[in-house]
Amino acid sequence: MLHPEERLKNLGIELPAPVDPIGSYITHVQVGNLLYLSGHSFCGKPTPIDVGKVGEGLTVEQGYEAARNAGICVLATIKRALGDLSRVKRFVRVLGMVNAAPEFADHPKVINGFSDLILAVFEEKGKHVRSAVGMGSLPGGIAVEIEVTLEVEV
Repeated sequence: MLHPEERLKNLGIELPAPVDPIGSYITHVQVGNLLYLSGHSFCGKPTPIDVGKVGEGLTVEQGYEAARNAGICVLATIKRALGDLSRVKRFVRVLGMVNAAPEFADHPKVINGFSDLILAVFEEKGKHVRSAVGMGSLPGGIAVEIEVTLEVEV
């Protein structure tokens, strides 16, 4: 079985520097063998798909890519928190929030951008329960925000 970072390399993904909090919170906290991550979007400078409203300016496919970008940022925070992605025992729960037009109804297709990435990197350990919901707005106008709970090796 390949190390998660080898899988990332095979996918052509280099992890960026993780984000720092923009408010009165922390990006992650570990309680026992659970690691909780605050909501994440992109790391670094936004691309044109990272900001906007899906169904009103952004397509489902662009939302999918924004969710994938959020996944890359989530992985950067996990690496900062654990030092090694191989310490992930399994992804447990994902909350995917989509900045969506009122009539938009394909939230799961957007959040698949995150889930597909995690499954590609962690295979069986990446399987998770998930909610994909629409929001009237998200901080800074971001297109997608992802919150994660995972089990880790202690």
